[in-house]
Amino acid sequence: MEHLDDATRTELEAAAFRRLLRHLNEHKEVQNIDLMILADFCRNCLSKWLVTAAEERGAELDYETAREFVYGMPYREWKEKYQQEATPEQLAAYEARQAEKRQAGESS
Repeated sequence: MEHLDDATRTELEAAAFRRLLRHLNEHKEVQNIDLMILADFCRNCLSKWLVTAAEERGAELDYETAREFVYGMPYREWKEKYQQEATPEQLAAYEARQAEKRQAGESS
């Protein structure tokens, strides 16, 4: 994508991000813990990244506003409607993922 000018590249990146949010919204059955296990990020991470990006640019964006943008509704509402209790298998897989990260960090 180096052949694109900065404005076009930014527009494409923004469009891809919006599509990712739509995709996650269309697949509410995909739980945050599933994302954390498989990809090491979740909807909350996206929200935090938005807040960090805003801070880096001198813009104000609080975490709850960012989460409402990412979730498409207030987080509390999304959690009540769509968040399922993590299964013992999911929790074990998440802990194994975290242990792998800690071990990789120690060997670096």
